[in-house]
Amino acid sequence: MNNQSSRHTSPAILAVVAIVVFAAIAVAQRKQTDVALNGRDVTILVTVHPNNERTRALADRLQAEDFTVRENKRAQEIISVKRPSLTPPIIAVLLQDDLVSRVNNELRGIKDFIRHLPEGSRVMTGYITVGSLRITQDFTTDRERAAKSLRILLSNRSASSFSPYEEVVDALRRFDSQPQGRRIVLLVSDGLDLSRGLSDASPMQAMELDRAIDEAQRRSIAVFAFYAPSVGLTRLSHIAMNYGQGCLNRIADETGGDAFFAGSDFVTFDPYFNELNDLLGRQWLITYRSTNLEPGFRKIEVKTDYDLHLLHPSGYRLRERDIPNP
Repeated sequence: MNNQSSRHTSPAILAVVAIVVFAAIAVAQRKQTDVALNGRDVTILVTVHPNNERTRALADRLQAEDFTVRENKRAQEIISVKRPSLTPPIIAVLLQDDLVSRVNNELRGIKDFIRHLPEGSRVMTGYITVGSLRITQDFTTDRERAAKSLRILLSNRSASSFSPYEEVVDALRRFDSQPQGRRIVLLVSDGLDLSRGLSDASPMQAMELDRAIDEAQRRSIAVFAFYAPSVGLTRLSHIAMNYGQGCLNRIADETGGDAFFAGSDFVTFDPYFNELNDLLGRQWLITYRSTNLEPGFRKIEVKTDYDLHLLHPSGYRLRERDIPNP
């Protein structure tokens, strides 16, 4: 009787064991997807920015072993270094809906940029309008579909948002469903954060800008920005224009991207795209094992054996609840 009972209960026991095993696997997978936040393995995007023929030649000679990473001034163990050919970009193209109508003349260039991204790229498109992010195409590998999702801008004050960075944060969170890789935001905006009024809209006081930078750094997302004036303050006020450009410059600099603008207006985005495409071809995805266990901001320094200007996140802020058990 006991032997018969054991044979009958074996399937139930096996089922319980299977559930436990699958649960353990799920936990392990979840930990793997959260590595950018838990302080162990950190993945950052590093862009080489040559500014003359000499540094361009040096950049072309770069190898994976030429990189070193320091976090809070401590040397870190580099786990992997991948060239751009091995990591197609995961990119969100965001357009501010109240920009001047001349930006509509640049839509063809933006569509062509999307169409000519490398095979395997994942693209999302969206519009920053009236305090919300309106997604016209969620992340897809169909670049033609993503390009066709773009529409003309409203170019009206009724579409104005208090701060484009509120919607940028919403877009950054959508990267959580995507794999680790070359995570990029292309932001076409006037950059002005009016969430607390013009008097507090400077790059070092803009509250929503700070939040967007923090969210981008924690997700290893580089922001590249094209400046264009809106139909509102940045078209009318020199101070507002300076604040907006300064904010775009800061979010790009602190997340490892770049900001493109020339004076108070723009003629065409063509030279911006020429430079951006060159930079996208000079990116390296670096993963290192962090030795720091304390919460707070962790400053990142990346160097090479050559005298090269590198774009990379200035660091990231780790919350106490994100720190793994030793």
